[in-house]
Amino acid sequence: MLMVKYRVLVVTTEYWKPGDSYLQSIVDGVKGKIADGDFVVISEKAISTALGNIVDESVIKPSLSARFIAKYWMRVVWGYFLGPLCDFRKKLLQALRNFPLKQGSAHKQVALQYSGLLQALMFGSEGGIDGSNLPYSYVCLPLRNANDVAQEIRGLLSSTLQRNVFTMIVDTDKTYSFRNFHFTPRPTPVGSIHSFGGVFAYTMGRMLRLKRRATPIAVAGCKISVEDSLEIAQAANKARGFGAGRTVWDMAERLEVEVDKVSWEMLMTVKHKPIVIVRSKR
Repeated sequence: MLMVKYRVLVVTTEYWKPGDSYLQSIVDGVKGKIADGDFVVISEKAISTALGNIVDESVIKPSLSARFIAKYWMRVVWGYFLGPLCDFRKKLLQALRNFPLKQGSAHKQVALQYSGLLQALMFGSEGGIDGSNLPYSYVCLPLRNANDVAQEIRGLLSSTLQRNVFTMIVDTDKTYSFRNFHFTPRPTPVGSIHSFGGVFAYTMGRMLRLKRRATPIAVAGCKISVEDSLEIAQAANKARGFGAGRTVWDMAERLEVEVDKVSWEMLMTVKHKPIVIVRSKR
């Protein structure tokens, strides 16, 4: 079978803070760069942050369950057993073995509240909750209306730029593929990707070394196979990079502050790439 190859163009924008006009930023960013049939791929977290879909974990009071997960499950089970089995980097394993108890317990409480136990037992990005590239003690929640947002973006690009493009919203959380079966631990991927199991799906995918790619959350403007949607999502994700850091620890190290001392101003100094234009070579 002939594999589809893609050209990608990364669009750099200012950091999208809560209340920022991300729609106008998308229009301005792709103007003069898109052609009919292109996919405009946007980061779910960037949109969710701009919409103010964030939680301040500094005001969260953790339950006994959350404190247990932070102190024992994260430090011991992930740090010494599941992490090595999932082939984590040594740097990440060390961070897990020293998982912060106060902030970590609050984070796990948010995960329990918004995503449930099987997601809270993940080592990070529980149910699509993510703290990387966010300041202080904020974390971003996943979009609940991703399809509507994708349709809105496509409609705006069509009406203002007169281009028949397709839009896709993507999360960096991985989808794992075994032959023609695709699954992800995070909720609400596009329809043909199975979502189940939380921590069990994640560890199975990692331990079996299955092919993993970024997860498409919504597609607007066309019908597309799950394989093509995964290829486009991964092409965009690879081109985009990790912003201020792959994890909250990487972000804090890069900006030379403690994890909860990263500011909005610091993040605005980092080059952000929330939009990627993906075009088929065929």
